[in-house]
Amino acid sequence: MKRVFSGTRPTGKLHLGNYLGGVRGYLELAENPQFETIYMVMDLHAVTTPFDKNSLAQNTKDVILDYLASGLDPEKSIITVQSFVPEHTYLAHLISSTVTVARMLHLPTYKEKIKQYPKEATMALLNYPVLMAADILAYKAELVPVGVDQEPHLEVAREIARKMNEKYGTNFPEPKRFATKGEYIPSLTGEGKMSKSVEGSYINLTDSLEEIRAKLARVPTDSGSGTTVPQEGGVFTLLLLSGLFLGDDAQKELEAQYTSSGIRYKELKDRLASAIFEELKPIQERRKEIESRKGYLEDVILDGAKKARKIASEILEETREKMGFVKL
Repeated sequence: MKRVFSGTRPTGKLHLGNYLGGVRGYLELAENPQFETIYMVMDLHAVTTPFDKNSLAQNTKDVILDYLASGLDPEKSIITVQSFVPEHTYLAHLISSTVTVARMLHLPTYKEKIKQYPKEATMALLNYPVLMAADILAYKAELVPVGVDQEPHLEVAREIARKMNEKYGTNFPEPKRFATKGEYIPSLTGEGKMSKSVEGSYINLTDSLEEIRAKLARVPTDSGSGTTVPQEGGVFTLLLLSGLFLGDDAQKELEAQYTSSGIRYKELKDRLASAIFEELKPIQERRKEIESRKGYLEDVILDGAKKARKIASEILEETREKMGFVKL
């Protein structure tokens, strides 16, 4: 069986972008008997940029809740929280010996973050890709369902795997990105991707039909027709979401209308809102049911951590031995 690892930073309740770009792919892999799947909330990564210590714990629980409500089954996948598996940080220290500071400083993602947080250029931020590599290598995972924006970090993980294998004789696989159909969900604002950090850009999995309608109503549009179908902006967002929730045929029909008779956006937005809510409604119902089960969430986290540590501790000990540390 190939092992799969992925996770989500605890920014609170998941939004449509997280679901389409991540969780749908998680479900697909979890249902495939060829894969062993491990999914976590990456709370240690939360401290690499400014965070609110008063909401970190609840945000972490909210992601686990959304994982479970979306259909992830703790009997089929390991589901837990990163900080409950200390082997990740131990392995991160060991493998950091194969990475230069210069390599980390030149990562485009690091440069972007220090522009965003010029006073928060911490060692935690610099080490983010190394810890991400450890998250993956701690399980010798071969597939990582993440967005294309994480490809630079995955390349670091592959480099580290190669260097560890060459220098110490370990047998870490070089992880590959698993792409989902909805791996990039554009923002409702028409600029960039759907993100919790941009107000008005996202739809939460917990949003009501009225909230979804209101958010879609604010998506910027044009006259409804043109010579070519837009490849960016609000209209592009609406068309892409139409393909994901109304089907590929519906998207093609809308694109054809755009270059001929034109699109009536109010009708499209109402139709799309209903389709999105129909998919989210059972998730919301399961979420309420899980929240009502006292202690269940904590049991899932602890049981998942126990299973994860069993795998990670064996790989960590094997790595220690290969690197020449004392074995008792």
